[in-house]
Amino acid sequence: MIKHLINGQRVDGGSRRADVFNPATGRVGNQVPLADRPTVEAAIAAAQAAFPAWRNTPPLKRARVMSRLKELLESNAERICQLITDEHGKVLADSLGELQRGIENVEYASYAPELLKGEHSRNVGPGIDAWSEHQALGVCVGITPFNFPAMVPLWMWPMAVACGNSFVLKPSERDPSSTLLIAELALEAGLPPGVLNVVHGDKEAVDTLLTDRRVQAVSFVGSTPIAEYIYSTGTAHGKRVQALGGAKNHAVVMPDADLDNTVSALMGAAFGSCGERCMAIPLVVAVGNATADALRERIVAEIAKMKVGPGTMAGCDMGPLVTKAHFDKVRGYVDQGVAEGATLVADGRTLKVAGHEEGYFLGPCLFDDVKPGMRIYQEEIFGPVLGIVRVESLEAAMQMIDAHEYGNGTCIFTRDGEAARHFTDHIQVGMVGVNVPLPVPVAYHSFGGWKRSLFGDLHAYGPDAVRFYTRRKQITQRWPSSGVRESAVFAFPSSK
Repeated sequence: MIKHLINGQRVDGGSRRADVFNPATGRVGNQVPLADRPTVEAAIAAAQAAFPAWRNTPPLKRARVMSRLKELLESNAERICQLITDEHGKVLADSLGELQRGIENVEYASYAPELLKGEHSRNVGPGIDAWSEHQALGVCVGITPFNFPAMVPLWMWPMAVACGNSFVLKPSERDPSSTLLIAELALEAGLPPGVLNVVHGDKEAVDTLLTDRRVQAVSFVGSTPIAEYIYSTGTAHGKRVQALGGAKNHAVVMPDADLDNTVSALMGAAFGSCGERCMAIPLVVAVGNATADALRERIVAEIAKMKVGPGTMAGCDMGPLVTKAHFDKVRGYVDQGVAEGATLVADGRTLKVAGHEEGYFLGPCLFDDVKPGMRIYQEEIFGPVLGIVRVESLEAAMQMIDAHEYGNGTCIFTRDGEAARHFTDHIQVGMVGVNVPLPVPVAYHSFGGWKRSLFGDLHAYGPDAVRFYTRRKQITQRWPSSGVRESAVFAFPSSK
């Protein structure tokens, strides 16, 4: 039984249970309790009780906890990545890449003393000084998805607690073990009990977090319908909310692109982590039929070389999908694409992995002749399904991308600097790559899309995280001369 972590202790809570599967075998590996309202309220109470002392802890001491956590994450990397692969299914190398990106966010959080410095101005008026401070909010909440059980939580709570807040984390109930282990390593690093709490659950837990008056801020990563619900419910209850939603990322390939290198980049972007990434590339927009034909031929050849199997098996390029329900959903999209008239060039539906026949394995799929309006074009599939869309010009490609409801990420492959500059200047998407298929910002920049891919004003991690997890206070101070009686001034104060 994978338990909750409240006030530094593993505890049970809630009468309902959910199975945690090993997607490579289809068998139940663990069970997780689904927290009821009293359990979640206990976690919030623990965070609220821990907040005053933690808020008043010097930023340098808080930062040192992050530095020690970074070392513990590195020394326990193999153990953490094994848990990720066992419960999510991604190959071990991908688990390690995920963890490393999370560690970089912990490292950035260790710079908090520098990031929290305010601004100071002396003598803004006669004998008057003014300065600003970044002050902690209180109890903050993170609700995270299954596809990055280590990295996405590390986008949130390290900076939140480094800024002086306390935190309640609700990870995905599909693969919670690595998240819980990392939280316990934070305690080992010196984080006081109650500053970070972990509760497992479903809608009952989420709704409690969204409506409890003690919670000040909520950060969410997941699908757009849920992101909209999180944002509307949280803000209606007076909370600061940042909700990252879905994506449908397009990769534009120009006729002058280096096609061999482009295809190598697209293979990893489309099929890495079985396509279960919000920054995955599910659509290739080929400019010109000759470009599309060449891409199709090369991608089919590369798919034939791919090795699909358990994430723990050496040499595997792609593992299984996370659950049977998700496997059925993704396979249903492939069926739908065929029914809507797209050309299925590579069909992964018949794949069977010897010795793992009950695992949730779907081979890489490639469609050609995908068109706007098809469900496989419009909707986020979140699986190993890549579609080729044919257009006649860069402008047509950009109009197509701008018309889509999502604006998370996009990229262009070209050798033409003018085309790249035009694309990056004008495309209506939040994260853009030039000859980079997954333009995920590094830890000291911020992550977030446009349109229906982000609800809220601030992006995730990086400099925006400091702004999200603090509020600015402005102080103006004057000490009049002792014994001097000053007359009243009725004009609005100015420096004139």
